This record gives sequence, structure tokens and C-alpha cells, in this order.
Amino acid sequence: MHIFIRLSALLAFIVAAPAFAAGTATQREACEDDAYRFCQAQVPDAIAIEKCLRANAASVSGACRAELGIASPASEKKRRK
Repeated sequence: MHIFIRLSALLAFIVAAPAFAAGTATQREACEDDAYRFCQAQVPDAIAIEKCLRANAASVSGACRAELGIASPASEKKRRK
């Protein structure tokens, strides 16, 4: 019985782990077009996609920047003055 419980817990963890790495539904919705436009080579690696989107922050949509917590280029210029 204990083995069944342990195997069930392990299976649940294995199945859930990719879902946690993939970002929230809101992030996917806001950034999906940008991910395919700028980071197609990184699909489906969620971590690599996020790094790529951050590297292309000046070009990605405002909604995607907001979901990733990246300041818009205009607000960066205001802060520097």
C-alpha cells in the first residue's frame, strides 16, 4: 500500500512539473505571439523562451512586457533623466 501511495505521489509530481515551468495562462496568452515571432528556436522550452523574450524586451508587446515584469522602454528613458 505504501508503495502505491509513493508511486502515485511521484507520478503526480512528474505530471505537474512541466505545467509549473510553462508559466501562467495569462503569460502564455500575452506572450505567445512574441514567443513565436522572436524566440521560435526556443519553443517549447519555457525557460529558454522567457530568457529570449527578456533579451528582446524592447521589441515584445507591452502586454508581454507587463506579464514578465519588464519595464517599457519609455519608462526606462524617463527613469534615466
